[in-house]
Amino acid sequence: MDGYVQYSPAERVVDATIHAVAIAAALVGFVALAWQMPWPPEGRIVAALAVYAVGLLAMLVSSAAYNAVRGGPAKAVLRRVDHAAIFVMIAGTYTPMMVLGLGGGMGFGMLGAVWAGALGGAVLTVALGPRFERFAIAAYLALGWCGFLLIGRLWDVLTTAAFALLLSGGVLYSVGVVAHTAHRMRFHNALWHAMVMAGAACHFVVVLLLVRAARG
Repeated sequence: MDGYVQYSPAERVVDATIHAVAIAAALVGFVALAWQMPWPPEGRIVAALAVYAVGLLAMLVSSAAYNAVRGGPAKAVLRRVDHAAIFVMIAGTYTPMMVLGLGGGMGFGMLGAVWAGALGGAVLTVALGPRFERFAIAAYLALGWCGFLLIGRLWDVLTTAAFALLLSGGVLYSVGVVAHTAHRMRFHNALWHAMVMAGAACHFVVVLLLVRAARG
């Protein structure tokens, strides 16, 4: 159908369930983050968490919509939106980590570079569509891991648990790419999305720990 991989009813149900659980968990998680914020709330924390929430929800909702549609012009449009939203999610996740974690010239410099790369990638994804997809996967990985250029500083400012979760999230995202490309394997799409959600969960806990630390 229109050149898209067609999944069995069981695969579609599992994938839809993963998305529904992830969206519900994200909404609950955002309430938890708001509850953990210092009072009165600081503008930088509110802004960083708002950007993070928008980025993560954009990725989850666009992915759910794209994978729910089986074909036709709408799926072609949603495919571009879905893949562009991944760039926004990556930069959105960096935002609280750099603002609340690293800060200073180093943190904001890295954040600016990541957002520049993410916005550029999102624009190219929307403009070029499937022609950019192979490059997009490489760009996702490059943007996701470039923060570890500051690994020494990250080790200094994060707790051991937060650092381990940050690394684990990156590994889950990266290994998930293998499942994403294994088109002959049953449930590969659901597995890919499950690993993305697990990686996002790891990074959510890192953000939560940073918010708690900001309370003093």
